[in-house]
Amino acid sequence: MSKRIGCRSHIHGQALTEFLVVALVLVPLYLLMPLIAKYQDIAYQTLMASRYVTFDAAVNNESQNAWKNPAQLAGEVRRRFFSTPDAPIKTNDTAGNFSAHRNVYWTGPKNEPLIADFDADVAVSFGQNRSPAQAGSLTPASDGAPFNRAGNTEVETHVADQLGLKPAGIFTGNVTVKLANLPADVAAYQPFDKINLSVTRRTSVIVDGWAAAAPEQVVKRIDSKLLVPGTLLRPVQPLAAALVGVAEAGQVHAPRLGELEFWSDVVPPDRLK
Repeated sequence: MSKRIGCRSHIHGQALTEFLVVALVLVPLYLLMPLIAKYQDIAYQTLMASRYVTFDAAVNNESQNAWKNPAQLAGEVRRRFFSTPDAPIKTNDTAGNFSAHRNVYWTGPKNEPLIADFDADVAVSFGQNRSPAQAGSLTPASDGAPFNRAGNTEVETHVADQLGLKPAGIFTGNVTVKLANLPADVAAYQPFDKINLSVTRRTSVIVDGWAAAAPEQVVKRIDSKLLVPGTLLRPVQPLAAALVGVAEAGQVHAPRLGELEFWSDVVPPDRLK
């Protein structure tokens, strides 16, 4: 009987030892789970911020109007993505390093902000080389080649100029966020007290998608004898109209030789309300 009791005591002692060893690993992990979730949340916001930077360039670029001021764009990113989640969308509104502008969930174990300084720790850059300005940061692309092969270099150049197919290249927006180290006096948070963690996300897009601003611009781009040979018939249109008018006594409309406007997809005004 005493031998069985001793064996059971040995088993219980072994189980307790195994539990303590496992607890040494799991307890710090459980303590870090909320922090890891905060890091993931910041990483997701960094990704959304990079999309904002990139798609802003799709409407503000050299071919449309002008690039947005990089400082203004960085201020918008800091306020709208890394401050309070309900930050209003206002012009020239920037994030300040005080509690009212901070995300209350992005804090460390001692309630210290994970983003210590918005201006110093949230950076916006452009291109693969992380240029501070948008101009000159585009990656060359050959996306216009399939459309511009018309037999010789001179014709290719004319087609590209006529259609406005000038491949600017691929634009990349980068957002980098530096996160504050955790307090060094809490053993459970090591080595997060000295890893100098930063999160970088980037998004790429072709900023000039060859989209026209209006149907009139489409007509202007394709109004060329090289692209639409039918435009060569415009000089004989009055003669054709006269002949049709005589033959059909005005019952049939004359052919609109060489005209491109009737191809426009126009929405009736009453459908726009």
